[in-house]
Amino acid sequence: MAGPLTQFLVHDHRRLDALFQHAAADPNNVDPVTYDQFRAGLLRHIGMEEKILLPAMSRLLGGRPFPDAAKLRLDHGALAALLMPTPTPAILSAIHAILGAHNELEEGPDGLYAAGDHLMDSEADSLVARLRAAQEVAVMPHSESPVVMKTLRASLERAGYHPSDYGLA
Repeated sequence: MAGPLTQFLVHDHRRLDALFQHAAADPNNVDPVTYDQFRAGLLRHIGMEEKILLPAMSRLLGGRPFPDAAKLRLDHGALAALLMPTPTPAILSAIHAILGAHNELEEGPDGLYAAGDHLMDSEADSLVARLRAAQEVAVMPHSESPVVMKTLRASLERAGYHPSDYGLA
């Protein structure tokens, strides 16, 4: 049975997945209200992992990072960059593909959440309380500036994704 950390964060993944699916049901006509809820929720989720969970894991691992921490952080950067421009079918496709692979790294039997439940044991409930209390994230308006698009492509490449695979070259 999944521990409290896994239950909380997987539930948040499912909530975000539902928002994304609803917002992107028609990739050519994205529901802006639901997409903005997805953006804010995903950025908050990333913040919970970056500011609370990964540092706690490192502390419990004697100062060493969780083995997949670098990849998770690169994915977080790519996802955050993809949330900057107005969503297009190409951007939605990239978000969907990256989240699918990324969530596996977190939710799998040897993933971040299971490891967290195992390592945290007696601290898991207090960590979940900290995650629940995480602040909402201010979301900036969309931008298609050349700098944003260059940053988006560079973030994808750093994370091991090919912008051309999504029509973002």
